[in-house]
Amino acid sequence: MSFVFLLIVVALGFEYMNGFNDSANAIATSVATKVLTAREAIIMACICDLVGALCGTAVAKTVATGLVDVAFVTQATILCSLLAAILWNLITWRFGIPSSSSHALIGGLCGATLASAHNNWHVIKWATVDPTTHHATGLYFKVVFPMFAAPICGLIGGYVAMGILIWFIKHHHPQHINRRFGKMQIAAAAWTSFTHGMNDAQKTMGIIALTLFTATKTGRLDHLPRWLAFLRNPDFNVPMWVKVICAITIAAGIATGGFRIIRTVGKKLTKLKTAQGFAAQATGAAVIQLATVFGVPLSTTHVISSSVMGVGATKRLTAVKWGLMGRIACAWVITIPITGSIGYVLLRSLSAAGVN
Repeated sequence: MSFVFLLIVVALGFEYMNGFNDSANAIATSVATKVLTAREAIIMACICDLVGALCGTAVAKTVATGLVDVAFVTQATILCSLLAAILWNLITWRFGIPSSSSHALIGGLCGATLASAHNNWHVIKWATVDPTTHHATGLYFKVVFPMFAAPICGLIGGYVAMGILIWFIKHHHPQHINRRFGKMQIAAAAWTSFTHGMNDAQKTMGIIALTLFTATKTGRLDHLPRWLAFLRNPDFNVPMWVKVICAITIAAGIATGGFRIIRTVGKKLTKLKTAQGFAAQATGAAVIQLATVFGVPLSTTHVISSSVMGVGATKRLTAVKWGLMGRIACAWVITIPITGSIGYVLLRSLSAAGVN
């Protein structure tokens, strides 16, 4: 029983880190264009992420049951998944590199589950079709393909959106443009934060729900006192209390900062004005919203960074610092293999120590 509580605490620790790491991407451009101060942007992001986190469970169910065979998932598997993701988040945060908390968690889960199954690769759902809904699921459809498709959509979408805006505003006075698009950018930033809450916060919800489901199935929660009966989860669902506690935790993480990532995405990739900031954030929010509807655990980092790049490229290709973008892209590509390896090694170590 105490191990279950430990897993919930570690999962919330990951959610907290997600707040000060990933969510900064949602508000970075607003700070860079000076339509909001960092404090104002963070307060707005806290509120919008909190509301978004309470909406829907499609992504939570994908992370919990759509990527690996839950029959091989134990409490130790979940613990190693979370520790792998937390370690990678700390490393990338330390160097100010916008990495994906989503992919860190997914990689850790796949690696740890593979170790639990004694190297049986069939436990990882690569590409399957749900027999009841006929929807495509699995690692390829929900993670790998979107990992490349989403940044491309963000890049092209940002470029096209900014190109259209340039055509409409070319005869307007700069002060009028800045005033109008400053307000529109705030709305776009709020939308981006809302979609971040809908997508990113749900991943930890899925992990906690999976923890409770696994503990219920293995009998660890059979002798709970009546006042703790809410912890039982025999049919795998995401209880409202899990949604609320994850929403509050990610909001608390946002409130503590994320200034390193704000500087990288909002100021170092390319210089932005209000119209450009609006185009980047609106594009990013639209892509994330669409992915959330289909239960795709998307990376806010990938989408926002590529949208900023696409918008910056409308000025000229050299306006984007492609070298920095290359560093970020490398972090994207290696996140799942590295966290998968960490999760695998951690699980093997715990198994050797007799923990399962």
